[in-house]
Amino acid sequence: MRILWINPVGTDLFDRPIAEFLESAKAPGTEIDVVSLKRGPMHLEYHYYEALVLVDTLHEVRRAEREGYDAAVIGCFYDPGLMEAREIAERLVVTAPAESAMHIATTLGHTFSVIVGRKKWIPKMHENVVKYGFEKRLASFKSVDLGVYDFQKDKAETARRLKAAAKEAVEVDRAEVIILGCTIEFGFYRELQEELGVPVIDAVIAPLKYAEFLVELRDRFGWGASKVYGYQSPPLGEIRDWKIEEQYGIQGLWG
Repeated sequence: MRILWINPVGTDLFDRPIAEFLESAKAPGTEIDVVSLKRGPMHLEYHYYEALVLVDTLHEVRRAEREGYDAAVIGCFYDPGLMEAREIAERLVVTAPAESAMHIATTLGHTFSVIVGRKKWIPKMHENVVKYGFEKRLASFKSVDLGVYDFQKDKAETARRLKAAAKEAVEVDRAEVIILGCTIEFGFYRELQEELGVPVIDAVIAPLKYAEFLVELRDRFGWGASKVYGYQSPPLGEIRDWKIEEQYGIQGLWG
């Protein structure tokens, strides 16, 4: 099984540490490549930044399909372009952190809370909770007042803030499962769940394992993304007639 992890930002700063973390979590026989975008913002904490990376992220997904990967993971908890990526994928499995984590969390407990960095992130993430159908299972969002680049800077302080927020989510908001709501919160889940006594879902591990699971379902049982309505792919004739590849400089992605 080959999986492409896409960091949808214009920096490779986190490529190596995420790759190393994924190696520790992958199933035997799974091969993982980690890439980032060649241009774009350094984080996606603003809607404008998210919009800027959408086209390049989708073309990385299409490239993964053309190069024979089994799955692609869009590595941001906003799940940017997830629905669009599934639309343009033919056989490729596509996952992203928020959807994967929520599906896993709602299997492990009745309610979940999401620990985020900044309050700014909550409205967008709440939109996804509603879109994925989990609004009634959401106990709360908790902010630890840290930006993307703060989580791995002082790990002891990050762990302290995460524990305090997660403890309140469990004891006050009655969350049965905690989701770490940013991929750069990777690596803290184990010590948190040992202290809290509830499952803590890591936003890097969740979409990886969900991808592995969906690839197995596809290969063994033929259960892939439905192409009847919502994920129906755009007509190849239109893409060719409109010279999409030429306009966007992506020759070879559509054949």
